[in-house]
Amino acid sequence: MWDFQIGRALGLMLQTLPFVLLRMAVYFGIAVAYILMTGVGAGVGWGIGGLGDEGFRASSTLWGGFIGFGIVGVVLYWVREYILYIVKAGHIAVLVELLDGNELPGGRSQISHAQAVVKERFAEASVLFAIDQLIKGVLGAITGLIRGILSFLPIPGVQQLITILRAFLRVAVGFIDEVILAYAIRTRSTNPWASARTALVLYGQNYKVMLKNAAWLAIIVYALSFVIFLVMLAPAALVAYLIPGAWGAGGIVFALLFAWSVKAALLEPFAIICLMQVYFKTIEGQVPDPEWDARLDQMSSKFRTLKEKAFGGAAQPPGHPVPGAAE
Repeated sequence: MWDFQIGRALGLMLQTLPFVLLRMAVYFGIAVAYILMTGVGAGVGWGIGGLGDEGFRASSTLWGGFIGFGIVGVVLYWVREYILYIVKAGHIAVLVELLDGNELPGGRSQISHAQAVVKERFAEASVLFAIDQLIKGVLGAITGLIRGILSFLPIPGVQQLITILRAFLRVAVGFIDEVILAYAIRTRSTNPWASARTALVLYGQNYKVMLKNAAWLAIIVYALSFVIFLVMLAPAALVAYLIPGAWGAGGIVFALLFAWSVKAALLEPFAIICLMQVYFKTIEGQVPDPEWDARLDQMSSKFRTLKEKAFGGAAQPPGHPVPGAAE
């Protein structure tokens, strides 16, 4: 059915508890920030609304809440690189060590060790973020190829199936990009662009195995997220009730925020650990297939950009050894 070990994944979550707690602090903090700023904005709007009639007050309260919610969104947009750099990549760095059976260095906390590893592989947050965006683009091209193949199959209702598949693949790919980053850390690469290129080719030539497991994990994660959403509806509705004015329907939004924070803090790392198990086991002993290298080069401008970054602006012939991919 699937190729990952759930018990092993849960065990690694416990072994990396400092990072799990850090993720919880960050993502639950984000959810609370959204709720607080929405409440503050709605309160300010409600106060301003006192200058007019009831209709004006309801409108200004609603807009105040939206503005408060939007302010947090803008702040998160600017700090997203550092969340990836410090929280996600750091957790991956520790997980790679544990998956390979290595002991963490003595006298150093998991978080400080992870920060040192990430800085060694990716000098700046902007470099890691740029690589991550290119990886997502290439993964999108691979899933686009799969959708293209399906569109030619003589299956009744295939267009509706492709629409569902597109949304589903978008979710599944969201778990895989961090596994590609894990490869760069695992190989001790001095050239993260080149190692990402190698990891993507290896993913491409094993896409059936990876997507099958990503599909199962997407089902598991989003089924659990829906259950969490239902559980959170009551307390979220209470919070929305305490906000003045027209924010009574905000309970659904806040329940979604709480469910998202649990998913990001607990369920996503679980899914990534499972996919790391599958990926490292599947590619063991393999070398990048020149045909897949050429195929990705042809179908994805992001992949070509990645290769140019890896080889100093020069296009690398398919199948040529990758410098810095493993040292």
